[in-house]
Amino acid sequence: MERTSMADEYERSAEFVDLMLAAPWRGLGPPLAEALRGVTGPIVDVGAGGGHGTRVIAEAVAGAEIVAVEPSTALRSVLLARVGESAELRERVTVLPEHLLSAALPPRPGAVVLMNVIGHFDPADRQAAWAMLADRLAPGGRAVLNLQPPAEPAAVPETRFADVRIGRRRYEGWGRAEPAGPDRIVWHMTYRTYQDDRLADELKTHYDWWVLDERRLKEEVGRHGLVQHRTGPDELGMHVIDRGDA
Repeated sequence: MERTSMADEYERSAEFVDLMLAAPWRGLGPPLAEALRGVTGPIVDVGAGGGHGTRVIAEAVAGAEIVAVEPSTALRSVLLARVGESAELRERVTVLPEHLLSAALPPRPGAVVLMNVIGHFDPADRQAAWAMLADRLAPGGRAVLNLQPPAEPAAVPETRFADVRIGRRRYEGWGRAEPAGPDRIVWHMTYRTYQDDRLADELKTHYDWWVLDERRLKEEVGRHGLVQHRTGPDELGMHVIDRGDA
């Protein structure tokens, strides 16, 4: 999960984040694979986290080189372990610890995947990312991203978003958000661990999130000569960005 100037916001919560992303990725995987149809590598996986999306990319684009960018040390540890389990991925995936805007990326990526991550970019960093896409995407290349709610800096009541059982332990993820400026919110996360349904541990953390809606996305990328259009089921908020020649 990506941001150009951040501490490791996932240092304490990584053990829960990767576990709880498995279910959402079952829904995101097929439309991401479809959005990458026809792409030839290399492919950049931005904010690759523990590698759920990296595996989807590898299966969708056979043989393509993948550069997985993940600045969080904690999540990158999961990513490296997941990549290391597969002889094929060990040959195809390079893991970079830098942030997107300072990473040594392929000069002409065929695709850039930014799933579950764009809210970690502040407005200035987004503009730099769009400029990079306009300058470096290969002919016919594209970026794929999703916009996660809320689309404006509004309060979000506390909601349980994950409930996963492993052995005799059950893990719950809860989140609430509050406005923190004209285009930013702060997510307050709570992770609870139950042993035989008795509360055994609780972890609280928070992180900033820059909100972005479809209208603003279209305007921002258009300034760089890029075109935005929807892809996948509407409820997933997925978008493809290209030069209109894909």
